[in-house]
Amino acid sequence: MNNPARRPHASKAQNGLGLHPRIRNVVAVASGKGGVGKSTTSVNLAVALQQLGMRVGVLDADIHGPSVPAMLGLSGRPESPDNKSIEPMRAFGVDTMSIGYLVDEDTPVIMRAPRATAALTQLFEDTLWDDLDVLLIDLPPGTGDIQLTLVQKIPLAGALIVTTPQDIATLDARKALQMFGKVDVPVLGVVENMAVHTCSSCGHVEHLFGEGGGQRMAAQYGVPLLGSLPLQIDIREQGDSGTPITAAQPDSTPALAYRGAATRLLEELAQRPRAAIPILSSLL
Repeated sequence: MNNPARRPHASKAQNGLGLHPRIRNVVAVASGKGGVGKSTTSVNLAVALQQLGMRVGVLDADIHGPSVPAMLGLSGRPESPDNKSIEPMRAFGVDTMSIGYLVDEDTPVIMRAPRATAALTQLFEDTLWDDLDVLLIDLPPGTGDIQLTLVQKIPLAGALIVTTPQDIATLDARKALQMFGKVDVPVLGVVENMAVHTCSSCGHVEHLFGEGGGQRMAAQYGVPLLGSLPLQIDIREQGDSGTPITAAQPDSTPALAYRGAATRLLEELAQRPRAAIPILSSLL
């Protein structure tokens, strides 16, 4: 935290898509299945990147189950200076946008895939992001129409796959990884979540969801393992309270693991080809 990382360059996007004028790198965060901690990982990685000196945002792309606002302790409606664009909501130095800010908390969002995709594309394009180095898009679980259309329409520097070590989780994560290959989006790495649990009373170490599944998947597809994150009650409690553990306990073991993964993500972005099109001079 005392030695900020070098800010990444603007990376080339897939299939010649033009970059957003305020964003250097857009990284999709995918899992293939729900329940592996993808949103928790997205939020804590965003805060960790901010702690490393990056300008960071999170776009919550889960139309039907937006959780980013609650994890960051945010509520209320975003402002619109011109009735067209919208200001992002901000917490812990991170820009965020979510359909959750635009509907009541208890109101279900009922949309078919084409409308949901159009809504998310509009949130991406019309939000007044603050000249970001990295925007993380927290994708909904699965590899259906919404995910496929989004990765075809939004310019991506790459993707990040979140899985647990469990075989059934890595099976679905492999499908997400292969989906990005079909649309020419490089996978920047794998994050293995809930990799190990240490008993807070006796210190016994146990791999509740298996061991090494993320490492084996990363090796199979020739992508780096960016980090193995612990299964720890503080991570869940801090997420539920609206203060991510990276912000609440920045020197804790989980926070250090998130910052390690964030550092390796920046290293992977540094190896991406530079964008050939001009962006705002303030980003240079």
